Amino acid sequence: MSRLEQLVIEFKERGDIDPDFRLFITSMPCDFFPVFVLQNGVKLTTEPPRGIKANLRRTYNEFDADFLDSCKKSKEWRKLVFGLSFFHATIQERRKFGPLGWNIRYEFNDSDLETSTTMLKMFLEDQDEIPWEAIVWITGQINYGGRVTDANDLRCLQKTLEKYMCIENLEDGYIYSDSGKYYAPPFGNTASYIDYIDGLPLNDSPEVFGLHENAEISYQKQESEVMISTVLSIQSRLATAAGGMTTDEIVLLKNK
Repeated sequence: MSRLEQLVIEFKERGDIDPDFRLFITSMPCDFFPVFVLQNGVKLTTEPPRGIKANLRRTYNEFDADFLDSCKKSKEWRKLVFGLSFFHATIQERRKFGPLGWNIRYEFNDSDLETSTTMLKMFLEDQDEIPWEAIVWITGQINYGGRVTDANDLRCLQKTLEKYMCIENLEDGYIYSDSGKYYAPPFGNTASYIDYIDGLPLNDSPEVFGLHENAEISYQKQESEVMISTVLSIQSRLATAAGGMTTDEIVLLKNK
């Protein structure tokens, strides 16, 4: 990283750099990334979607045009893909509730969903009857459960999966929550599923996660504490001598 910083400094000193030259760097967040490189570049960050609605929308936007038509059992395939996508969004969003959601914060990612949909398609095409127990076991115990180290978390994940990977999910109107706001949409094409997703609430009720309403209070308190601590962390801690200007006064003076 120190060598990279030196190369970037030399860019400004050299006169033979092509005007169309651009340096693209991808990196995970780290403490040792050169500050000079950050200050002299355009920063782009990829934030994970927040909320079931945004999570589902991202999933369906990334599907290929013929993805929902790629299985011979079209109805079962589309219904169960949506159920699996909803399950994926649910277990990811449970993390925001802290210990109320999971005892340990697990990093479920898109590769888990991709692997599970691939296995689901294989089961549907290779078996005359849908092997529900095999689908639930492979998806819950291996694809997602391989990340889970707490026994109670694994039990919760498995029970949550059973709500979406079941024969009832093949029926129109099968509800995912007691209020009925979240339910299995009718059989249709990709556009119809996206229309359904766009009609979901922006703010998820704890009921869809199987949690009490008080869980939302705990989540909002946690978010407030994070925001306040972040604001305080970027405040200047420099003490000024008697009669000297504060950092805010210096900034205002320079901007005049």
